[in-house]
Amino acid sequence: METHSVKTREKFRSLRTSLAAKFVGVLVLTLFLMIPLGLVEDQVTSRASYQNQVTAEIASTAASAQTVIGPVLAVHYRTKTPERPHYDAQSGRIVTQAARISSHVEYIPARKLTIEGNVGVERRYRGIYQARLFNLNAGVEGTFEAPVDMIKIPDGSEFIDASAAILFSVSDLRGFASDPDVLVDRKTLHFRTPNDKRFEGVLSGSRLEIDLGAWLPDHARNIAFSFPLKLIGTEALSISPTAENNIVALASNWQHPSFGGRFPPPERTIGKTGFTARWEISQLARNLEDALKTDWEVLRIGFIDPVNIYLQAERAVKYGSLFIVLTFAAFFIGEALRRRPMHIMQYALVGLSLAIFFLLLIALSEHLPFAWAYLAGAVACIGLIVIYLAGVFASRRIAAAFGGGLAALYGTLYAILQLEDTALLMGSLLLFAALAAVMLSTRHFDWYQLKQDEM
Repeated sequence: METHSVKTREKFRSLRTSLAAKFVGVLVLTLFLMIPLGLVEDQVTSRASYQNQVTAEIASTAASAQTVIGPVLAVHYRTKTPERPHYDAQSGRIVTQAARISSHVEYIPARKLTIEGNVGVERRYRGIYQARLFNLNAGVEGTFEAPVDMIKIPDGSEFIDASAAILFSVSDLRGFASDPDVLVDRKTLHFRTPNDKRFEGVLSGSRLEIDLGAWLPDHARNIAFSFPLKLIGTEALSISPTAENNIVALASNWQHPSFGGRFPPPERTIGKTGFTARWEISQLARNLEDALKTDWEVLRIGFIDPVNIYLQAERAVKYGSLFIVLTFAAFFIGEALRRRPMHIMQYALVGLSLAIFFLLLIALSEHLPFAWAYLAGAVACIGLIVIYLAGVFASRRIAAAFGGGLAALYGTLYAILQLEDTALLMGSLLLFAALAAVMLSTRHFDWYQLKQDEM
């Protein structure tokens, strides 16, 4: 009986003296398992990069993201400074300055610009990858009010001639579904690509013009215009508010818009059948020069993917190290409290199964909805670990308890992945809860006893 008691004490002493070495070994193994997690994260990044490449390829066969600028009225005029004698102080002579012809351009924004229409969105696939194409079908109308004194002739100069054009720009001309009939003061005209340099460098993107012919400098004009705008693009539509009063009203069948740019819509509704949005922007809220030359002052609609599987998978992998640390901590505490030793190789196999989950997640999510892919990967990995631990511990009850803890951990991670604004908060709370659980479960454990047993 005494021999059995001695053997038992020696067994417990051996277990305790090995815990310190086991702790160091588990730390090293945890760091080693960061390698497969890093490889999985690289795979996610690679797949996301290929998704972006496919989106660009689909856009190259249709049209890219579109930015609409204008219409704006532009008046080009020339003045002549005649020959003028003047005294040259350096030579002390009267010299004649040659006549000089100067070119000037005045830009007049529309008094009012209205863009109303629908945006249909469809998915284009290439293999398992996709891009979202939109089809804008809108009506554009407005008026220009050109004052009498818009042409400013410098003192001492003479007016030569003037010509006017309506300028309009889209970033990718391939998106035009048809050549629209443009009504200008009840006359049907058409946009043309410019064949001269009168208005070069005015609008960003691909500039189009409607030539209005000669312009009389001493006449005020009100010009009404309207045209249908049918435009195809990929992923995002932007409109630059160039008029003095801009009204944009759009409806779409897409349920997941992202309103960006400097002007979010004050009126919008988003539902199961799509969205509607309306903007009213005055000249007080924008700078005309910036609106003509850049896309900084635009209203933007992004037709985003509601579930970006690569972004969610990347975020999930970043929690992989937390999964491993918490699982190993549970095993280590179990060894210390329940005196059930586990070999470092058993730690390694469980850790690898946890890492494999994230590879399964990205692979399955390319073919299944993300929620179903997550559930399938979690069930597979938890089931494998439970079956394995049932043999390791020779106890289904203990294995089931660990399985329940893993299920709660997977469920918590999924909840965090659905959050964006509070993801950091929830992750921090999870870490705090894990630390609290370890501290509370070991608050009566005598860690000095490990050293005493070694002595």
